[in-house]
Amino acid sequence: MIRLENVTKQFRVKGRIKTVLEDVTVEFPTGVAVGLLGRNGAGKSTLLRMIAGTVDPTRGRIVTDGNISFQVGYAGSFHPELSGLQNTRFIARVYGVDTDELAAYVEEFAELGEHFYEPIRTYSTGMRSRLAFGVSMGMKFDTYLIDEATSAVDSSPSPPPRWTEASGFVRGSAMQVGAPWPGSTTEMRRSPMLCGTSAPHWRSSSRPRSSTTI
Repeated sequence: MIRLENVTKQFRVKGRIKTVLEDVTVEFPTGVAVGLLGRNGAGKSTLLRMIAGTVDPTRGRIVTDGNISFQVGYAGSFHPELSGLQNTRFIARVYGVDTDELAAYVEEFAELGEHFYEPIRTYSTGMRSRLAFGVSMGMKFDTYLIDEATSAVDSSPSPPPRWTEASGFVRGSAMQVGAPWPGSTTEMRRSPMLCGTSAPHWRSSSRPRSSTTI
């Protein structure tokens, strides 16, 4: 279960206050895959970061139970001078999982070939995303937080078998964000694969204010 209680999030941008969430109260039950849709800049990724615990709300609180993932597909924590294998092993140690088991899973999942043993700084955006997605899928979480950044994992109409397997794995409990506007067809195509329901989308010009249970 993930519950937002009167959550407000504000940023100071060029001396002005920008509000991306205002007095939001909503509950997402465990065991349900939810899609959050909104245009770029609407605050979707900020919401995921608050749920993950990497960003604090300005006001209100977020209550969770169970084991919640970091943002699936987020590659910002990788060390550029370490190889994909070394980064995978480091993350495995941080989360207390078997390093060899996770490394074997990620190597097969990401399909990077020899690049898996090369520094991250040599990777393309898609390669970094596949590695990050594989690391996320290789660890067991009660709820997966999936950002639209994972669109770089695969842009083909027919996803590879590993993506289909992963989508079934997280279907039970996940929160995915995407932008359903022109230029974002990849997220729209994948959302039905992962999400059993969707939360109301919002535009960046109108701050989300709600009190509901999904």
